[in-house]
Amino acid sequence: MPESLIYPVDALKAYVASYFTALDVPEIDAHIAADVLVSADLRGINSHGVIRLYSYYGDRLLKGQINPYSPLSVLKESPATLALDGGNGLGQVVGYRAMSRCIELAEKAGLAITTVRNSNHYGIAGYYAMMALPEDMIGISLTNSQPLVAATFGLPAVLGTNPIAVAMPAGKQKPFVLDMATSIVTIGRIAVHEKSGQPIPAGWGINAQGELTRDPAEVRHGGALLPLGGPAELRGYKGYGLSLLVDLLSGVLSGAAFGTGVGHPSHRGNADVGHFFAAIKIDNFRPVDEFKANMDDYIRALKDTPKLPGQERIFVHGEKEFEKAEKYQSEGVPLLVEIVDALIEAGKAAGVPFDLKPL
Repeated sequence: MPESLIYPVDALKAYVASYFTALDVPEIDAHIAADVLVSADLRGINSHGVIRLYSYYGDRLLKGQINPYSPLSVLKESPATLALDGGNGLGQVVGYRAMSRCIELAEKAGLAITTVRNSNHYGIAGYYAMMALPEDMIGISLTNSQPLVAATFGLPAVLGTNPIAVAMPAGKQKPFVLDMATSIVTIGRIAVHEKSGQPIPAGWGINAQGELTRDPAEVRHGGALLPLGGPAELRGYKGYGLSLLVDLLSGVLSGAAFGTGVGHPSHRGNADVGHFFAAIKIDNFRPVDEFKANMDDYIRALKDTPKLPGQERIFVHGEKEFEKAEKYQSEGVPLLVEIVDALIEAGKAAGVPFDLKPL
């Protein structure tokens, strides 16, 4: 197993926030961005956590490719809809404020949709969907991203990993939180394998010649990820369709870039990432306690079904992540040594030394 070091959650968040403030991000925004990033590691989604602190966010902030002030502006508004321009700001800050506004509208209208254009990568989609849970709402979060995925029967990368996240509250059971890429895996997961020197499973991606490869470097440099499902014979066109749907709602509907137009982190100019958020107030449809009771009944029924030989549990989406978050919150967050090394280098570049002591 790759070697990891354990860090206290609050100390890690404080460091990430100080890193962002050193790059002219306002303090309140820096804490929002830090919470989103560390929450990914806390939930075991290290492909979208602090591994990207410099490689995406810090690098682009230092080059002036992201506006550190995230000046969100309203393009159109109605009682149940809101169209926003993210001002080429930090995606985490833009996403947090956009979903907050969406929830405010839904509190009055019962259901609301918010679109965002001119934003950047916003981290884990599930973070924003879960913002609706304390309000007894269903949250939905979609975003497009830079082209990394090949279309079914296609060779080049033309679509983003374009995640879908939906969060629904329950009663005694953990909330249902679906947070999934529409590619078979995220590019961050490929990067984690590359950093740790591990091969990837066959079917995750193709090389520059369109051949299936187990070398993460071949996928990241000239190749492409495959859609959810994998190659066509495994019905990967379904993942291709889902990815396209997310791009249509996040990019085309919002007026953001879409397809190959979504900016790559290394290109000059705005990435122009688009987001789509929705919030649904449950008690506009039925009593919340009845909804939660039915959620509990359904989840228990799923978990009580017969298991395959050798299997002890059936999980519901989000359950593993909640359990990891509870464990890591008390015991500390594990970071691969390679990620720690990247944080040290990032700190040097920003003038904020990464000097946290592992537990």
